[in-house]
Amino acid sequence: MPQDQIILILFFGALVIAIALTPISKWLAPHLGLVAKPRARDLHTVPVPRMGGVAIFLAVMAGVLFLQRTLEFRQFGAMIFAAALVSFLGLADDRFSLSAYVRLVTQTLAALFVWYTGVRTQMFATAWLDIALTVFWIVGITNAMNFLDNMDGLLAGICAVVCSFFLLLAVMNGQYLVAALSAALVGACIGFLFYNLNPASVFMGDSGSMFLGFLIACVAIKLRFAQVPDVSWMVPLVGLGLPIFDTSMVFISRIRRGKNPLTTPGKDHTSHRIANHGFSHREAVMICYLVCVALGIIAMLISMLDRISAFVLGAVLFAFALYMLWYMEFGPWKLTSNTQTIASPSSA
Repeated sequence: MPQDQIILILFFGALVIAIALTPISKWLAPHLGLVAKPRARDLHTVPVPRMGGVAIFLAVMAGVLFLQRTLEFRQFGAMIFAAALVSFLGLADDRFSLSAYVRLVTQTLAALFVWYTGVRTQMFATAWLDIALTVFWIVGITNAMNFLDNMDGLLAGICAVVCSFFLLLAVMNGQYLVAALSAALVGACIGFLFYNLNPASVFMGDSGSMFLGFLIACVAIKLRFAQVPDVSWMVPLVGLGLPIFDTSMVFISRIRRGKNPLTTPGKDHTSHRIANHGFSHREAVMICYLVCVALGIIAMLISMLDRISAFVLGAVLFAFALYMLWYMEFGPWKLTSNTQTIASPSSA
């Protein structure tokens, strides 16, 4: 079967399965105690099922089973196994509210497992530095995505945008297995968005956000760019720029205010700060989508530039990110007692 056809089948298959299974997860969630009840810091005013991540997981897994029969699999089986483990961890957290440190230890073990199977960064001559960087990247992106699940439709839409650019980059560089997995992720996220856009009738919960974060982090490691091998690490870094920026800002903000960045519930994310300054929740989410599209275009541009041009563009983008960090944390959009009233539907 032609590889382009496989990618289309995986996208539409995951899309249809997510659309079909999400209502089932909504019905099942109350029976399993997986319901987000309204709290003072939440946006929703009625209980909302938070088991949509299971539908996303099953939609991607269906694509993986098809992929295993069609293409050479190897390391990707380990990626899926570890992502499934993290997803089940998230499901347990949704139900029993696990400690943040239990989540971190489990995520670290899952990241070490995929490193052992060959899914790893290759930036240093010293093995232990690459191990540390691989674990830091995977665990960091997993939690960045979990943190970003703080408004209706935000995380699923951002994951769909990011994976769409990863899909294009993989196809452009002949990495059809990476492209196929990205296509399944895009389809699953878009299918879930039918029910998750504001006002959301279902949340994905940690089972979905951790699964997506872990798998996207692994897919980013597998991306390769023959034209700019020295700066290929910049491409996924820029493509995932919004989750990285948001998490960095939240950590700095909470530490500066004397709060634990891992356990403090959030009213201080990028989306909240946008909404605090005259934008509706839908508009704030759409602005975040547009930022991700812009970053995806820049990431594609970096993959086609020479080394010096790529570094210059990356430096300009980094300087702009620092300016936006100042603008939101210390400048006109800094948190005040009057702007800390908007909260998220998740624990981030």
